[in-house]
Amino acid sequence: MSFVAGTTQTLRVTREVSPYGYFLSDGESDVLLHYTELVGSKPKIGDEVEAFLFYDSEDRLAATMKKPFLQLDELARLQVADVHPRLGCFLEMGLGRHLLLPLSELPESIDYRPLPGDEVFVVMKHDKIGRLIAKIAYEEELSKLVFPAPASWNNQWVEGWVSKTLQLGSFVIIDGGVVGFGAYGLIPSSERTRPLRLGERVSARVTFIREDGRVNLSMAQRKEIGRVEDADRILAFIKERPGGGMPYSDQTDAEIIKQKFGISKGAFKRAIGKLMREGLVTQKGSWTYLAQGPEAEAAGQSVQQTDNGAASSQSEGAETE
Repeated sequence: MSFVAGTTQTLRVTREVSPYGYFLSDGESDVLLHYTELVGSKPKIGDEVEAFLFYDSEDRLAATMKKPFLQLDELARLQVADVHPRLGCFLEMGLGRHLLLPLSELPESIDYRPLPGDEVFVVMKHDKIGRLIAKIAYEEELSKLVFPAPASWNNQWVEGWVSKTLQLGSFVIIDGGVVGFGAYGLIPSSERTRPLRLGERVSARVTFIREDGRVNLSMAQRKEIGRVEDADRILAFIKERPGGGMPYSDQTDAEIIKQKFGISKGAFKRAIGKLMREGLVTQKGSWTYLAQGPEAEAAGQSVQQTDNGAASSQSEGAETE
């Protein structure tokens, strides 16, 4: 038998060396079980113990009787304990020490990288010299565990963990509860209200269930519900503006709308349309004003002029908040 980091082996206690601990043997080699790694009563010489093998802080093979959350080649969802800008993320693994998720495993965009408290699906592996590291679990590993989403999920709100995030969208493992591991979902970029981090907890609405049991998701409410919420938020924003006007309208670029309000241009137009039908706002050129009579419009025009021509601009920089 040979010692392999990341595995649990049955080893015999051969001797005690104070003040360090016990040496365990597989019949050929010895490994140290430090006193701090004991669980339960102290073993006796000749006893057999179950020990997990790992590399300590000085890259020496060591043993522990503590149980890790995962072992070599196993998959688990681990919480991010700390983040190092040059090394990667350190994950809780149940041993009082951390498992490194290298920087090379993380998204290129910093906005998509995990933060402490996020939880990522990983597989325990060896690095080039045999030390234990984590690698992101992707579709190949996760697809073996997920179940097809039931039809009853359609248009329901669900929660899950982001397992992969890209510019085109974010993949989510939806909670399975008593049913099992979870189901696969995708939030397209157009249905995200903000960038999503790898390992982030997210709530989303099931918009479509595919034949293979995977689902499309949206972070937005249904149009008829979202329109009311978006309209209320936009109206409150305009009311807080000097003169009751804002340099956003149906003419504003979709990306600017997304950055400012976190919604699509289509959702913005639906919300503005609702406010206009209710007689709460009016539009003039690239500006939208509170519909409170000529005095309010005149005040809005004054703000527009003092913004150095901002009425013709559609950029965030045109605002003077």
